[in-house]
Amino acid sequence: MPGADVAAMTPAPGAEYDYVVVGAGTAGCVLAARLAQDPDVTVLLVEAGPDGRGVAQITDPALWETLLRSSLDWRYRYGPSPHLGGRAVAVPRGRVLGGCGAMNAMVWDRGQPADYDAWERAGAKGWNYLSLLPYFRRAEDWTGGASDYHGAGGPMRIRQPQHPHPLALALLGAAAELGLPRADGAGREGAALTSLTIAARRRHGVADGYLGRRPGNLTILTSSTAVRLGWESQRCVSLLHRAHGTLRETRARREVILALGTFGTPQLLMSSGIGDPAELRRLGIDTHTALPGVGRGLQDHPLLAGMNFRARSRLGPVRDNGWGAVVNWRSSQADRPDLQALFVQRRHADAVASARYGLGGDASVFAISPALMRPRSTGYLRMHPSGETEVQANLLAEPEDVRALAESMDMVAALASSRAYRDLIEGPAMPATELSHRDKVRFIRDHCTTYFHPCGTAAIGSVVQPDLRVVGVSGLRVADASVIPVIPGCGTQAPVVAIAERAADLIRHART
Repeated sequence: MPGADVAAMTPAPGAEYDYVVVGAGTAGCVLAARLAQDPDVTVLLVEAGPDGRGVAQITDPALWETLLRSSLDWRYRYGPSPHLGGRAVAVPRGRVLGGCGAMNAMVWDRGQPADYDAWERAGAKGWNYLSLLPYFRRAEDWTGGASDYHGAGGPMRIRQPQHPHPLALALLGAAAELGLPRADGAGREGAALTSLTIAARRRHGVADGYLGRRPGNLTILTSSTAVRLGWESQRCVSLLHRAHGTLRETRARREVILALGTFGTPQLLMSSGIGDPAELRRLGIDTHTALPGVGRGLQDHPLLAGMNFRARSRLGPVRDNGWGAVVNWRSSQADRPDLQALFVQRRHADAVASARYGLGGDASVFAISPALMRPRSTGYLRMHPSGETEVQANLLAEPEDVRALAESMDMVAALASSRAYRDLIEGPAMPATELSHRDKVRFIRDHCTTYFHPCGTAAIGSVVQPDLRVVGVSGLRVADASVIPVIPGCGTQAPVVAIAERAADLIRHART
């Protein structure tokens, strides 16, 4: 949708739609497209960012990291944390049609069945693996065709690398030497090539898969920022949003659905008077509905950036998304895989660490970076009267999380020392020597970052009901990563698509 088309789609002042979907990220694109399959309803999809399709940094899989901290990034940060040596951590979120699906690493990872059964145990009745499996399958166009586990013919084209980097293939061999199986799916125990939303060497995000053929009853409004919700008593009836410099109110005859993501959704709820009354009072906002859980329960995967090595030769041109393979295994404290290591076809370290370890400009440096996929630490999002938003994931606040990542360093060292890597690796680069446990802990706290998977700030069972309706009001639902009650042991792209697919069915069934 080039700019001229977007301008033509701008709703007139006072316009009404059956459904107003706020946020055109991963969930919003899916949900709006599915709702618009009913020709008898009208749908408005509102996005704060620009269209973005056709931008080279989005379409070229090798360039995705250039989008971080760009004009298409909301530029959030986790605030300085004592658990990270006082460091702040940038956490990118897409400000563009397609949201994070237009700027992420394109990984399609569904995790393990137990990840979703944990949602139901946490109070999300009816949200378990078997309830979500049909929606994963409906979304997928899996390269290997349909099976009991995967779908074919869906909007999301899922492929594995056709020509993996030799260092990525070596990771699979190294895992096998250590007794880990070859996994069918990147979130399962063992090693696997990374499943990616790439088709014909281009990113194939949700905007491509779900909005490629826009029906006439779906209106897409970009460059329009949500301000607050409009109410008639306890019913949400409208969205107030700023479009082209003008504040407008667009009414929803049936429902408003929030899909602004883990940070944007709680912000809009609080701005509209839904949240902890004490917090709203501090902000000078009248309480419409008291829901203390709004903005709480933030979870994210801590990622160690990174354990770097020097290959015996230059790495060559970036392949696919610059990654290629992952390994999942269990720490000593886990009953199922809780650790993951990914191959990164470049150095994985910030500027300070790169200088300290002499990594800058070395075209032979690559990383095997470990992450904790079932962290115990939780955080929060808080708004301030100044208009600033404080986001704090509290990464590594729990000692168990640090212990697990310390174990992961031992596993990565063992992988790199395997026969599979013997002829490929010259030696470790960061850290350059074996560390004591105490030094490992310091290394982890100095170099831990985010895996870009925040969730949980408007969770099912706390802020929304199992049908995704916001507790205490009508005409308002949430369908995005904020509703996840327990972070899954995988990336969040695939789970959020499944949430939105199921949300569309819940909304349609509510009318019948």
